[in-house]
Amino acid sequence: MTLIKSISGIRGTIGGRVGDNLTPIDVVKFASAYGIWVKQQRNKENYRVVVGRDARISGEMVQSLVMYTLVGLGIHVIDLGLSTTPTVELAVPMEHADGGIIITASHNPKQWNALKLLNAEGEFLNAEEGVKIIDIAESDTMKFSEVDDLGKITINEAYIDLHIDEILELPLIDKKAIEKANFRVVVDAVNSTGGIAIPLLLERLGVHAVKLYCDPTGRFPHNPEPLKEHLTDLSQLVVKERADFGIVVDPDVDRLAFVCEDGEMFGEEYTLVACADYVLSNTPGNTVSNMSSSRALRDLTQKYGQDYEASAVGEVNVVALMKTNKAVIGGEGNGGIIYPELHYGRDSLVGVALFLSLLAEKGMKVSELRKSYPNYFMSKKKIQLTPDLDVDAVLKAMKDKYNNENITTTDGLKIDFADSWVHLRKSNTEPIIRIYTEARTQVEADELADNFIAEIKEIARI
Repeated sequence: MTLIKSISGIRGTIGGRVGDNLTPIDVVKFASAYGIWVKQQRNKENYRVVVGRDARISGEMVQSLVMYTLVGLGIHVIDLGLSTTPTVELAVPMEHADGGIIITASHNPKQWNALKLLNAEGEFLNAEEGVKIIDIAESDTMKFSEVDDLGKITINEAYIDLHIDEILELPLIDKKAIEKANFRVVVDAVNSTGGIAIPLLLERLGVHAVKLYCDPTGRFPHNPEPLKEHLTDLSQLVVKERADFGIVVDPDVDRLAFVCEDGEMFGEEYTLVACADYVLSNTPGNTVSNMSSSRALRDLTQKYGQDYEASAVGEVNVVALMKTNKAVIGGEGNGGIIYPELHYGRDSLVGVALFLSLLAEKGMKVSELRKSYPNYFMSKKKIQLTPDLDVDAVLKAMKDKYNNENITTTDGLKIDFADSWVHLRKSNTEPIIRIYTEARTQVEADELADNFIAEIKEIARI
């Protein structure tokens, strides 16, 4: 089992030994460190933190531990209960809060949970801030409030509706055109909080939603990562219902993928491409994605005569580059849409609304829309890490081997070939090395990934 401490928070498997897993003691320790960090940011009398969770089985327990730890530090908590990551991100500035915590392990299986940490802008912490919290957690100087200075918990379950309100007020969301199109859509929310939020959004947009796995029990009916091999039921139901397309989100609703009307995957890499197409056609500007994302966004952006740049992997890195480049849209190729007109965070709800607006405008089938974009194919594989594996040494050896190619070392090792690329990096959220490749055919992408996996295993002798 595993416990991972990183700049983005703490993530691990429930149960087991303290310090090796995400136990109640580890939750309290890290929530305490975050609360102390929040109080260090400004000298004031009252501190407020927004807390929400996805529907996974351990969520209620972990959220209770987090909230009452903050109360013990004299911090007032706004409890959103079952919510989504982007909803909590929006709620922080709307509440004029000092920070936020989302209890979710995103796409990880049910035994995992995590604390995702936000600053006062409702954005993820940067590296320096994350290191400070880890340092506080490892110190023995934590000080809690006395009985008359304890915080209070206020329940507010209105924020999913408020989130949708904010989306419907965006100038680019064409509610009338969407209603007129009379779309029929199947929604797979993997029995988490997307099952609350996405159908509500669709209802208010005049879209008929067919629900699949939308009961927020946290008992995931399939692997919660929204990849093709996990979405057989959704693909079949889209065809059976003669739906216009299918929607799938991960447990905390910051990753979004679509299934075409014929049951084929639209491709999670193309979620951002399609949303960017709509945004750029109405408000030309720059775009940003991370360096593990498809070249298709670059091609599309250049077609509109705008500039594209790639950041290191991680939402905080994408957001930082978007702000620097004044990007009108950005995100990550795993289906993460960041639309600054709403907020600087990956948001499946705004992605759905932008995609529906695009479909209503173009009046074409989803499969036809997919064919209109540059055609790339990706392979996403991984190698499980062992305690004695020196990842840095492996990446250096690979860099030396391919030193005649176009190499980027901003985040792991990316090697750009003429018609393909490979990106090797250690995951921030799992004990694995990720191997992402892209090529002009799926066979080429898979072969490129397999070849690099074989080379890494030979170098590392695993």
